[in-house]
Amino acid sequence: MSRFDYRRYPAFPPVPMTSRRWPDRQIRRAPGWCSVDLRDGNQALIEPMTAAQKSRMWDLLVKLGFKEIEVGFPSASGHDFAFVRNLIENNRIPQDVTIQVLTQAREELIARTFESLEGVPRAIVHVYNSTSTVQREQVFGLDREGIKAIAENGARLVKDYASRCPDTDWTFEYSPESFTGTELDYAVEVCDAVTRVWDPTPNKKVIINLPATVEMSTPNVYADQIEWFCDHVARRDSIVLSLHTHNDRGCAVAAAELGVMAGADRIEGTLMGNGERTGNMDIITMAMNLYSQGVDPQLDLAGMDEIIETVKACTQLPVHPRHPYAGELVFTAFSGSHQDAIKKCLTKREDDESQPWGVAYLPIDPADIGRSYQEVIRINSQSGKGGVAYVMQADHGYDLPRWLQIDFSATVQAYAEDTEGEVGSSAIHSLFQQTYLPDTPRWRLHDYQLSRADGVDKLQLTIQDGSQSRQIAGTGNGVVAAFVDALERFVGKSIVLVEYSEHALSQSADAEAVCYIQLNIDGDRSCGVGRSCDIVQASLLAILGALSRSPGLSTSAAA
Repeated sequence: MSRFDYRRYPAFPPVPMTSRRWPDRQIRRAPGWCSVDLRDGNQALIEPMTAAQKSRMWDLLVKLGFKEIEVGFPSASGHDFAFVRNLIENNRIPQDVTIQVLTQAREELIARTFESLEGVPRAIVHVYNSTSTVQREQVFGLDREGIKAIAENGARLVKDYASRCPDTDWTFEYSPESFTGTELDYAVEVCDAVTRVWDPTPNKKVIINLPATVEMSTPNVYADQIEWFCDHVARRDSIVLSLHTHNDRGCAVAAAELGVMAGADRIEGTLMGNGERTGNMDIITMAMNLYSQGVDPQLDLAGMDEIIETVKACTQLPVHPRHPYAGELVFTAFSGSHQDAIKKCLTKREDDESQPWGVAYLPIDPADIGRSYQEVIRINSQSGKGGVAYVMQADHGYDLPRWLQIDFSATVQAYAEDTEGEVGSSAIHSLFQQTYLPDTPRWRLHDYQLSRADGVDKLQLTIQDGSQSRQIAGTGNGVVAAFVDALERFVGKSIVLVEYSEHALSQSADAEAVCYIQLNIDGDRSCGVGRSCDIVQASLLAILGALSRSPGLSTSAAA
């Protein structure tokens, strides 16, 4: 039999249901959200987050409005243990936020988990064990009763250790890991055994989390599993039913949405879907899907560029340009017919913007998340000497990133329309120089001094503003962050670094470096380019250039 043979994979069996209710339901309010970026997302990174990156991600999650945040696996990681202690000892947990920690159902791990939580005002202790047929038979070598006994014992231990700390408001959570590969009647049996130990009430609920640890079926089958479970589990009125879907089939968001329609109350996931293998359920996408249907997502996602920048900095992973809502190209129209339809719709909206959103090809108003609609006239391979990007790289050594190609192509297109002729290589290069590297820039970088102490970079600079020299200073984690901080103080506006790219202009040892920058300045995006033999200076010049080109700034920045 060939290795690439579909017959090796049996179809996932359907759930025998004759009276499904979930297909007729609509999601009318957001589920409870729990971010697992600092645990499940972190463990899936090539390089796990540093303490500083974890702290930055925590601050973002709190700012976005998450009320439950899984902060780690403190019994398995010294770094996670230290991070939990830092949050507690430095009073960094807001009163309306509850931290969650994960542990296996083993006493030494449970004991260490509770040790990490000493003094916490409230916490969710999330205990799990694997229940699937494959795990029982091939990993643990235990029968149903043996696996159920692990779950029951873990539940008793969690309850016992919690009772020793009566000053903390405890919530218990249990996951039958690999729920999707577990027989439904057995999943109910194990969860009922756990809730018998915990004895929840409608006023003091426990969380039962049903993970699609591996996505094994179409989303409708997962919804059937959730509805069947809700109909058969005991103490349903004393349970917060939670879902944790993975994206092995690319359907994690759809499975979570249908699961909520089937009766789930709560969703675990990560920002941008980072996680094991193909990732966790992307909370950004699901929350924005609700938003696009007139449902309050209960998360503040208006500053999408800041979210993207933080996620990329903390995970060291890129965001796909076609990522729903967040990608750099999702509000960009390349097609002429699309551009025409969008223009007509937007023009009609100018007369009455109070009407419900209804613009061709744009599911939401980009301005709602700090973005704008972009139209791009593509210059094909017959234009100039092979297109703007090709000409700039082949003839002039500039390897323009996609987002700068989009920004610059509008300038070239306008020039082509004005001159009504072919735009040659030298003209394209001249336009690039005038646009991004002018001889008389708005502000000049006179000199700078960088210092570092206690892990924080401090940057002091002199900027030439017309005939005046201005002294500015900023701090941050790296020279770029410090410069952005200094410029925010200088111009009095919020500045987010959206994109950064750099390369050498040649292969020689003394080659100049070129840096490309895209900033979000109070919701307006602006691109800049810097050149220098020093990569740090090239970065600073690019940032200053982007700031200089921002249409939202006055002629002279405030002192």
